Parts: sequence; structure tokens; C-alpha cells
Amino acid sequence: MKIETLSKKGLKIVLSIVVDKKTIESKMDLRLTELQKEIKLNGFREGKVPASIIKKQFGKSIYGEVIDKILKETSAKAIDEKKIKIIGQPKIDLKTFGEGKDLNYELQIDTLPEIKLDPLNKYKAVEYNLDIDEKIVNEKLSDISKQNKTFEDKKENEEAKIGDQIIFDYSATVDNNKFEGSEGKGVQLELGKDLFLKGFDEQLIGAKKNDLRNISSTLPANHPKKELANKKAKFICKILNVKKAKDSKIDDEFAKLMGAKDLKDLKELIKKQISSQYLQALNSITKKEILDQIEKSHKLDVPQNLIEQEVLMMTKNLKEEDKKKYKSNNEKLAKSRIKLGLLLNEYGEKNNLKVSDDEVKVEIQKQIKGMPGQEKMVLDYYQKNPNASQSLKSSIYEEKIINFFKSKIKLETKKINIKEAEKIISNFNKQNSPESAEDKSKTIDKSKVKPKKISKK
Repeated sequence: MKIETLSKKGLKIVLSIVVDKKTIESKMDLRLTELQKEIKLNGFREGKVPASIIKKQFGKSIYGEVIDKILKETSAKAIDEKKIKIIGQPKIDLKTFGEGKDLNYELQIDTLPEIKLDPLNKYKAVEYNLDIDEKIVNEKLSDISKQNKTFEDKKENEEAKIGDQIIFDYSATVDNNKFEGSEGKGVQLELGKDLFLKGFDEQLIGAKKNDLRNISSTLPANHPKKELANKKAKFICKILNVKKAKDSKIDDEFAKLMGAKDLKDLKELIKKQISSQYLQALNSITKKEILDQIEKSHKLDVPQNLIEQEVLMMTKNLKEEDKKKYKSNNEKLAKSRIKLGLLLNEYGEKNNLKVSDDEVKVEIQKQIKGMPGQEKMVLDYYQKNPNASQSLKSSIYEEKIINFFKSKIKLETKKINIKEAEKIISNFNKQNSPESAEDKSKTIDKSKVKPKKISKK
């Protein structure tokens, strides 16, 4: 096999490859020998069909099969010998071929750009530690207490007021006719929340145990039965009980009801939740600060075929008119994302950063622990979706690279309180709004970052 570099322009290389006819003939002979054991023809014993007969009947297809195999093997060998880092699938342009001839073809290759990495100690960023004030923890405790309040019976002659709980049965009609769902037993309502139907709660104010109340209300526009949407309904409500909210005592017993060991443990859990709420957003800001510097400080040619693929992926759900309208912006963003991806991979390879299968398993186990009762569903998802496992592996790899960056750059640690955190997040979101700038980082899918919601427990 002869390999010659015909041209090298930018990130495109064209190789000329010649495979002599003797090599092709020997490959043909080998394939014919293999087929003698496989092919059955009338008039010949199994495994005894002459090679000449096989060649006469199937020669063209066998030649095509052999040439296809030779193209794959020799193109891979040429790329390996020339130590070319390829992007995408090389294109093959056949020049001369045919039985009794040398095979001559050109291999057109898109290559990875040469990347010269900057030393990481030239970059700097701020990482935040959050100081959670005791007052904020107590306020959250109070909110949790209100959300999980208990009720006790009122006296029979006491009237219901906002904040009380009413338990009732009802029978309803629309145009004097019953309908599906027109009967209800033991319905519980906390007055003032308006969770049943709009205006329903206020008509129950003043009700007492054993009262009968006639209530009119409009059924919702999104009622499952279209013919009932926005219809006036009349309800006859039998008040079974009226309860008032008990003052919740925030103590160890309350903490246990919330799933904690004791009050001290509950406060620590709340602190962690609040901290996690803000640190996720703050860490995204630090991450973007680092990646923006790395992307801007490196000059890099980006393969056009990768830009086109990225644009296709980014715009697959857009209308054709929007694709054309934002074509320039999309190409710019795609180029930036790919550039950053190439840089991250290069830093990862140069510093021997890898993700093992065990690390992926550990991460899956973390997800399982966070979804009690759905363990089988999570495992099935990853077992049946190899792409999901690969995506998870990529996320772990990226996080590993980011942590490596943090260990090498000039990283200032800053302690801040909640108000300062909210201000930093707000300013970041303003600066990275669609109107002011597009998010170039492949690792941060949205330009805006925001705290997670804190659960009740």
C-alpha cells in the first residue's frame, strides 16, 4: 500500500492511497476459499464447489465485498500511520479499480485542529461559600409549620372562618340534572385557599356543624366534560364538621414528623437545603466565569462539518423561517460551543482525566437513593438506554474537568449571605439575558440560573 498526501488546507487533508492488484487478488483468493465451505450448489458435494465456479457465478459481488473491506482497512491504516485526528466520516473518491487493476482512491479527511493549551494558572475566578443566618432558618421552620398544620374540632355552635377546615358531603346539579362527579363525601377544605372552585370557600364562611348550605359556583373552563365547562352548578352541602388550626409547637416531635431525628437535625437539613438552593446557581456562575476565560483566550479553527451538525441539532425543533432568520447567530453559537468542547476534551486528555464504569454506577446509585420506591424504574432506564448512560458519563467527565480547573486556577473563596447571593444571581441573569448576550457554554444549557425550590421536608 502506498500513501501520499495530496493536499493539506486548513483542517482538510486529502490522501492518495494505492493498493496493488496482487494484494487484491490474494484477498479475493482467500475469500473464495472461505466461500467454498459455505456455498451449496446442485451437482457438487458440500464444501467441494470449485473456486472457479463460485467466481464465475458470484465474482462481481465477491469483488465488491473484498474491495469494500480493503477500503475500510487501508483507510484506517493510512489515518493511523499519518497520525491524523479525524472528525466525522472520511470521504472516499475512487479513481481506478476493477479486476486485474490496482485500486487507487483519494481519502478526504476533516481533522481536529492542533490545540496549544494555555497554563491554567493565568485564569482566576470566585467561588462562593454561603453563610446561612439563624433567622432565615427559623423563618423557613415557621413556613414549614404553617404548611403542615393540624386541626382540632370547633364547638358545634362555632362558625367557620378563614383558615378553618370544613369537612362536608355535597350533591350538585347543572340545569337541575346530575352529572359525573356531582356527589362528594367527606371533602376537606381549608377556607381561604380557594382550592375547590372559585368563590366556593367564601360561601362556607359562617357555617356550623350539621348546617345545610346551598352554594352556587361556576365549573372550570378545563372541565373534563366539555359540555359542563363554564356551567353554573348548584351544590347542597351537608357540613359534617368544622375544625380550627392548632398552634404547632416547633419541637423535637414536630421535627420527627418532618422526617428528622430532632429539631437540631431539622435545622441542619433546612440549612443544607437553603445552601444547596443557592450554591447550585452560584456554582454555575463560577463555572461559566472559568469557561468564558478559557474559550476567549484560545484561538482555534473549528471544523465546518461539526458546526453544521451542531446547528442541525440546535435548530431541529425550529420552523424553517426561524432557522433562516437566526442562521448567523446559530452558527456563531455552534462554533463557540464546539470550540469549548474541543478545549475541554484536550485539557482532559492531556491531564489523563477519565471516567470509570464504577463512577457511573455510583452516580446512578445516588439517583436511586434520591427516588425511593422508583429504584427499578431508574435502573431499567439506564439499562435500556445506552445513550442515557453515555450522557451521564459525559456529565461526570465534564464535572471532573471543571474541578480540575478549580484546583489549578487562582480561585478566590468568598463568604456571602443570602442577600448578597440573590444580588449576584440577579446581576448574572441580567447580563446573560437573550437581549444582552447568548450563553456560549455547552455545559450551561440556559443563560439564566436560579435557585432550586426547597421541599417541605
